[in-house]
Amino acid sequence: MKRVLLPTDFSKNAWNAIAYALHFLKDEQCIFHLLNTYTPVFYRVDYLIGGPAVSAIPDIEIDVSLAGLERSVAQIANKYPNPNHQFKTLSAFNTITEEVEHLCEKERIELVIMGTKGASGAKEIFLGSNTVHVIRKATTPVMAIPEDYEYRPIENVLLPTDYLFQYNPEELTYLFEIIKKNNATLHIIHALEEPLTATQLENKEYLKALMKGITTVFQDITDEYMPNIVHSYVEKHNIDLVAMMNRKYTFLQRLLFKQNVDAVGYHSAVPFLVLPDTSES
Repeated sequence: MKRVLLPTDFSKNAWNAIAYALHFLKDEQCIFHLLNTYTPVFYRVDYLIGGPAVSAIPDIEIDVSLAGLERSVAQIANKYPNPNHQFKTLSAFNTITEEVEHLCEKERIELVIMGTKGASGAKEIFLGSNTVHVIRKATTPVMAIPEDYEYRPIENVLLPTDYLFQYNPEELTYLFEIIKKNNATLHIIHALEEPLTATQLENKEYLKALMKGITTVFQDITDEYMPNIVHSYVEKHNIDLVAMMNRKYTFLQRLLFKQNVDAVGYHSAVPFLVLPDTSES
């Protein structure tokens, strides 16, 4: 069974991501772990001695969290009954980032699916601090679902690359699984700002070899700059999923994060899959 983690804060946005996950994996046997974390404004002294279970002091945050998880499972059973799917719930006094990291290791989670929140501006998005922090530390594939995005079959997948690193085939396994399962076309694009170096050309040929058996389109684009190339390509080519490697301080960071408090300079109108990266330059 595939082990999938669904973090939720019980918002409309989080429910939309859960609904996407249930559609996306409807034909697969899965154990879904529904996770809600809470961090009260005032850190209670009794947590130092074991929390409410020891002190007998009631904690409204726990009640709200447990009730929300119970309500979510009931809603899933009502709207998306599926014999292939099983559900476990967890309410945790912790930060979302730390709890996701802990659960992924403890439960051997294979995929995290969570929602994102949009921002104003035609070509801007701020994924939401929780999603950003989870992605930054993720060692498991993370799929971020845009707010209000409705599930549709995946026919076209986009993989932006700079060809600066050689991909590790093992880290592309889940991407290949999605593409083959959906008989999708993979679009690989590169912002050609200057001629490719010998290393980049070598990495491009290596990537082509990895794509054997997959319908693939390679594009070098010169008339725009990152990240607008991705945004425009998604619109023009009916992309259903954008995939990238979680490579620190290189392409993913340039595309998603700025080293200040400004919003992210990328607008993803479709689900965004971030894969753990162990490649070497």
